[in-house]
Amino acid sequence: MRESAVRQGTGGDKIDTQSPASALPLIDLAREAAEPAARRRFLADLREAAHDVGFFYLTGHGVAENGDVLSVARKFFDLPTQEKRAVDMIRSPHFRGYSRLGAELTRGRPDWREQFDIGAEGERRWRPGDPAWMRLQGPNQWPDALPELRSLLLSWQGAVTAAAVRLLRAFAEALGQAADAFEPLYRSAPNQHIKIIRYPAQDGAGGAHGVGPHKDSGLLTFVLQDDVGGLEVEREDGSWIAAAPLPGSLVVNIGELLEIATNGYLRATVHRVVPPAGRDRLSAAFFLGASHEATTPILDLPPELAARARGAEADPDNPLFRHAGENYLKGRLRSHPDVAGRHYADL
Repeated sequence: MRESAVRQGTGGDKIDTQSPASALPLIDLAREAAEPAARRRFLADLREAAHDVGFFYLTGHGVAENGDVLSVARKFFDLPTQEKRAVDMIRSPHFRGYSRLGAELTRGRPDWREQFDIGAEGERRWRPGDPAWMRLQGPNQWPDALPELRSLLLSWQGAVTAAAVRLLRAFAEALGQAADAFEPLYRSAPNQHIKIIRYPAQDGAGGAHGVGPHKDSGLLTFVLQDDVGGLEVEREDGSWIAAAPLPGSLVVNIGELLEIATNGYLRATVHRVVPPAGRDRLSAAFFLGASHEATTPILDLPPELAARARGAEADPDNPLFRHAGENYLKGRLRSHPDVAGRHYADL
């Protein structure tokens, strides 16, 4: 039995600071290619990790550009303010670009972080009369002062997308479905979204959060952390697990669309970031979502799994929509009211 390790968080929350390998499940994606008996154990481990906690460390993912991503993120955030504001998100109806400290909201509260968002490269397709969610589709903004940012982030986006698709196929099999069960959601144009994020050092006196408690709206999220820490995952009893950095891993969590598709068997878990006092924190997050036009299916789970499905969470403050474009637009409008006010005032 391991020794308990608990500290008090902001507001008196209890934070479990146990070792990374035991705080969250550890899944090695290389086991996907194992011989049949070992592969069945891998699928069972993956299914239980996503059902019980909804968060896990992923190794064997084949994504090799991790260090370069955080290095170029540091270069971007070190640019002069005017260079970053030249690609300010408020210029983009597609919610792409730079957000200054406090510009993004989580459940109505400003997040103490600055960030840069991109999506899949593409031209604007929306025309008057089209659904509002189609305005989310369009080109990225890129800073002239850091030309390497574009090629490096798009390369990382491609590599993590490949790992995410492998994981979705494994999830489908683990749930008793055909391996391509989720493919209609992402085949035509997966919703690819990257944030590089800087949480500036705080003195700890104000109790400000980097990003407040929330769920992610897509299918899967992959988080690359530096060595600072601060990511925390909520347990069912309301306590928090510290998802401490684990070298070579990506932290993966389940999004709302997979919760909907499995009637709550897979768990989209509330999480937050509370960086330790006195240190900057850098991270990069990749969100794989469904094509904007897709509608999430409700899977016919095997009886033994269906009996353990909790139902998708019914939260009047966070309605879940099966239509992917509506679900994403909901999140973007709430998170960036300045962009919403400029480009979506008609809504």
